Formats: sequence, C-alpha cells, structure tokens
Amino acid sequence: MASVTQQQIQKFHKDGFLALEHFFSAEECDSMRRQIQSIVAEMEVPPHCRTAFSTREEEQLQAQGSSDYFLTSGDKIRFFFEKGVLDEKGNFLIPKEKSISKIGHALHAYDPVFKQITHSPKVQELGRKLGLERPVVVQSMYIFKQPGIGGEVTPHQDATFLHTEPLGRILGFWIALEDATLENGCLWFIPGSHTNGITRRMVRATSGASTCVEFVGSEPAYEDKQFTPLPINKGGLILIHGEVVHKSELNSSESSRHAFTFHLMEAKGTTWSKENWLQPTPELPFPSLYT
Repeated sequence: MASVTQQQIQKFHKDGFLALEHFFSAEECDSMRRQIQSIVAEMEVPPHCRTAFSTREEEQLQAQGSSDYFLTSGDKIRFFFEKGVLDEKGNFLIPKEKSISKIGHALHAYDPVFKQITHSPKVQELGRKLGLERPVVVQSMYIFKQPGIGGEVTPHQDATFLHTEPLGRILGFWIALEDATLENGCLWFIPGSHTNGITRRMVRATSGASTCVEFVGSEPAYEDKQFTPLPINKGGLILIHGEVVHKSELNSSESSRHAFTFHLMEAKGTTWSKENWLQPTPELPFPSLYT
C-alpha cells in the first residue's frame, strides 16, 4: 500500500471523499469474508422476525420490536435482512446467507478479525495523517448488497445519523471486499457537498412515541447529474466525510458487493449528541482508534 500524499488529503478536504485503491490486501479482504461466513452460519433469526402477525396493533408492536433490536445494537453483533426474504412465520424464502442485508454495529469491538482491521497500523497512520488527535470508533457494519435484491441506499449524509457538536467530526472508512462497480451498486457522491452543514437529523423519539426514532428536517431533492460514481476495486478504501452527500443504487447484477465500513469521531473538543440512536454504553464506551 502506497503512503497517502498531502495532495490526496487536500483532495479529500475539497471533495468530501477520497478513494485509495489497494489499501487492504486481497488476503485481508478474504479473511473478513471468511469470518462473516462463519458468523452467518451460526446466526439465529431474531425473534421479532419470526412471529406471525395479524392485527394492525401487533404489526406496530413488531415494528417496535425491530426498532428496539436496531436501537440496542450499538454494542452488539446483530443481523438485518433485505425486504421480502422471510415469510410471515419468519422462515427464509431464500438461503439465509443470501437474505442478509447487513451486520452491525460492534464488529470492531467484539470480533477479532474486524477489530484487527479497524485498528490496523495503516488505518492508525492514516488517522494521524488526517490530523485526528483523539479518534474513537463509534460503529461498524458489514454490508452485503446481495445480487438482484441488494436495495438502493437513498442520498444521505452520515451526520444525519451520527450527530456531533460541532459538525465535521465524523469520518467513514468504507472498504470494498469485492470490486464495487456501476452494475453492482458502487457509491456515488456529490463532490463538495460536505461544506453546507446537514439538512436532516434522525433522533431518538420522546418516550411514549409510536416509533423509536424520528426525522427532523428533510432531505432535499438531489438531481442525478450532481452525483459522481466511485467504482473501486477489491481492497480499496473510500474515506467519507460525515457531511458529504452520497448514495448507492440497487444491485441489479449477478454478483454481490460486500463491504466493511466503520465510523470514527474526533473526540477532542466534540460532544456526541444524546439524541443519536447510537449511544456508548458502560459495556462498550467508544474505543480509541489509536492503540
């Protein structure tokens, strides 16, 4: 892996994203894929996916169950599925390894392979080059983007979900574990869109509300022509500024588009919003990137 240049770092600050090809080796990518295979092989389907529901009220309770499952996943390894892969009894309509959408949100803390990647010397060195003084890892996710059904991710800013005061303290690391192409749903960005703040926040709803989270503000209507695609080869790393607008399309191809992604926060002089869905816990305070 070539060292990151000042020129590349300037490009990151200008665009709000940066692609670094071949940052991780094929072996490192394959070790993550193997590890996730063994995690999926042992996976139990979450109870809230399993029950057969009838009344509308029960449907709301099921949604509540699934949102609780999401809201309390910050310090666990949990499973999230594509739409339409389970029947009403919670049985798989397609093989389970093909039905899963993502696994989150604490692989970096509890899985040795993903922990090693997250804290690898080259990631720590990159953090230092970017001038991060007290970076902490707030969450991680393995994303499958399954062939034919891997859903689109609509335009968004990561800081909508991971809000800090001041803004500008969130940085995403997105690692392609397979080639990410135009056909299988690579990322698209609006260059320079990280400089205008955020338009929308997802906050924990006040207790007693029917949903666990709600959105404040709205996502403007972006035009397709504003976006630039960023295909990247297996082992490539994309740095994503917390406020850059990005998306990915439906995977309509025959091949999956696996990725491992984690988010850092510069903790120095930064307040993590108490309204964020994700909160550090006594069991898992946000770990320092630097070891």
